[in-house]
Amino acid sequence: MNNLNPTIFIIPVIALTLLGIFYVFFLKKTTNKSSYKYLIFILFILAFFLNLVWELLQGPLYFGYNYDAQHITFCALASVADANMVVLLYFALTLIYKNVFWIRELTVKRILLIMVIGGIGAIIFELRHIMAGSWVYSDSMPIIPYTSVGLSPVLQFTLLPVGIYLLSGYFLKGRTAHIM
Repeated sequence: MNNLNPTIFIIPVIALTLLGIFYVFFLKKTTNKSSYKYLIFILFILAFFLNLVWELLQGPLYFGYNYDAQHITFCALASVADANMVVLLYFALTLIYKNVFWIRELTVKRILLIMVIGGIGAIIFELRHIMAGSWVYSDSMPIIPYTSVGLSPVLQFTLLPVGIYLLSGYFLKGRTAHIM
């Protein structure tokens, strides 16, 4: 965290730009704008809070982690990034399924796709952060063989997006949702 340089802002700026573009693009395409806005809000809020809980619980699996203001703030910031990635994954799948309300129809095939994309994405981002020295695992972190990546962050992005989409679909259920 002590080595601030402009390159650490590139991916977040790209992610936020894509979020804005996709949000507006799908808002213009949907006939039920209020349900769409509600869905995006619920997706982000659930993603933030569930990722924050996960980040705080897995904290001791990282070297030097303490439950102090600095580490909790870092976990909250990471949870914002995690929530952005969950929403970006939702937008990517919306492009594939051509329906902004696809989460109301989560099939086994869709759930498996979410899990595969989440797991592969987590491995890639963990490798990037480990190589950059963003964090170091403690001895208690289980490591996935042949990857040098911790099991907990990979499970986080394999399981949480599915749960977030299921919960969001449940919250959306009472609303009228039209296909794009």
